[in-house]
Amino acid sequence: MIKVKDKTFKVLIGSFEIEQRVKDIAAAINKEYENKNPLFLGVLNGAFLFLADLFKHITIPCEIGFIRVASYRGLQSDGNIKNIIGLAEDLAGRHIIVVEDIVDTGVTATYLFEEIEKQQPSSLRMATLLFKPAALKKPIHPDYVGFKIEPAFVIGYGLDYDGQGRNLNDIYVLNET
Repeated sequence: MIKVKDKTFKVLIGSFEIEQRVKDIAAAINKEYENKNPLFLGVLNGAFLFLADLFKHITIPCEIGFIRVASYRGLQSDGNIKNIIGLAEDLAGRHIIVVEDIVDTGVTATYLFEEIEKQQPSSLRMATLLFKPAALKKPIHPDYVGFKIEPAFVIGYGLDYDGQGRNLNDIYVLNET
């Protein structure tokens, strides 16, 4: 158990298990995108650790960029999406892989896909470390999923609680007992 601010969390997924899944996702991407030079777009701030670890295992020619959107305040998504910040690359005809830390309601992911598709990429896929299918409000299904989890609040490995906990190596779930 750990305490972050005023909440207590317990380990949900350990760092070794995370490392193995990241390698598996990288292997799948390496196979599928051979000779395609994909552009990885990491969604800040949460996906930076996942993308960094994933990128270490990508062996094909590729590029990387970062974008930023936000929809969380405290423990819940407030549903308000900000504009995409940092999308400077021309995406027309490119193979794009959006890298997210978590797909929860699907609102942010749907918004991102709609905005990116306006630039007519050759292909558009998503890799996410965590996916909460039971929490979806929009019909989105990531192509590469690290772990499917129940709709509980999680922190660690890039995910935060009011800015804290991103530096934790494991993924923790809110302890509600």
